[in-house]
Amino acid sequence: MAKLTKRAIDALPTPDKGQTFHWDTETRGFGIRVGASGAKTFIIQYRNVEDRSRRVKIGRYGIFTVEQARDLAKIKLGEVAAGGDPAEEIAQARKDASVAELCDWYLEEARAGRILGRRNRPIKASTLNMDESRIKTHIKPLVGHRIARHLTIADVEAMQTDVVNGKTAKPRTGGRGGVSTGGTGVAPRVVSTLQSVLGHAKHKGLLKEHPTKGARKLATNKKKRRLSVAEIEDLGAAMVVAERNGENPVGIAIVKLLLLTGFRRQEGQAMQRDWLNAGGGYVAFPDTKGDAQLRAVGAAAITLIQDQPAFVGNLHVFPSADTDGPITTARDCLARLCAIAKIADVTPHTLRHTFGSVAGDLSFSELTIAAMLGHAAQTITQGYIHVDEALRLAVARTSEEMVAILNRGANRADRPLRKAA
Repeated sequence: MAKLTKRAIDALPTPDKGQTFHWDTETRGFGIRVGASGAKTFIIQYRNVEDRSRRVKIGRYGIFTVEQARDLAKIKLGEVAAGGDPAEEIAQARKDASVAELCDWYLEEARAGRILGRRNRPIKASTLNMDESRIKTHIKPLVGHRIARHLTIADVEAMQTDVVNGKTAKPRTGGRGGVSTGGTGVAPRVVSTLQSVLGHAKHKGLLKEHPTKGARKLATNKKKRRLSVAEIEDLGAAMVVAERNGENPVGIAIVKLLLLTGFRRQEGQAMQRDWLNAGGGYVAFPDTKGDAQLRAVGAAAITLIQDQPAFVGNLHVFPSADTDGPITTARDCLARLCAIAKIADVTPHTLRHTFGSVAGDLSFSELTIAAMLGHAAQTITQGYIHVDEALRLAVARTSEEMVAILNRGANRADRPLRKAA
């Protein structure tokens, strides 16, 4: 690339993934990094006295002009020529970094793919979005100002207690998203996020020791709510009533699919058409909570998927009418169906648990049910695609039973629903 100028930088393309580097021809070692998000950051690259290649961030384009960044680059490259190492100085400074600074470092490094998570793979964007929310809502307000290496186990456990007691609760301020209330569900997850930040900082040499290793997290009570057979019938009746009253049939279809398959909400909601192998009786998810995975599906689920109307240019089974993505209102649709059926305390995960429970009622083993729900190893490896026949039959039998229960409810949709217990 030629000399870095404002015009040249404004014209730089944004990469589809990862990042690209563009180097200045006037000041050797001075350049700019462009990320997939469109962010442009000035950098320098050099070799230190140990002949190790080092890269240092100067600052974000837009905050710094090209001229300001070039001047700073010359100063730092001059320090290198005199035997200095700006990267090492930054690393030393981070050893006294605040918790907030380490959190910002963690998110930037993880989004760039330089921090590995489960199975030594880059951390998923959805996981990082949740981490960022916990950092912004709970960690920074409570301990963000503290020097990270001075934190203690008592500090982390006190933070957890504050989250439980709602110290970081705040009302919704408009736009999308709900109310932040804290509580016993989110508190241990906040601790997990902070421990991950500190653990990775130690792994990367930014902390000599993990200062809060051993902090205890509150035990979480996993929700065991399942729908009874009577409630499934009521939900079947509610689907008929809701569609007559103008409920979006696509939303109803997603709810029904979750009941017929035990898929997680996002798995069903964001499914794409070419993931279904109708002949093989499975859906090949390229990415799930357990990585790429094959999930057996019954005939009724296959028919439901194939019957969904297609939108030109939209690859999803349940397409949004407004974007090229999937519909995102399954949770809201379920809430309206439950209101009609007079069923309380139901989430999309309840439907997943219900599918597993119906399989249990049919006397399938816990190991089989785990595989049906994607907890066991039905993964795609080395291009070899196979779904165990016994597993396929178990899913088909459970799906058939669910259809029978839903149909019993649908057949009495013109009669009053049961009163709430």
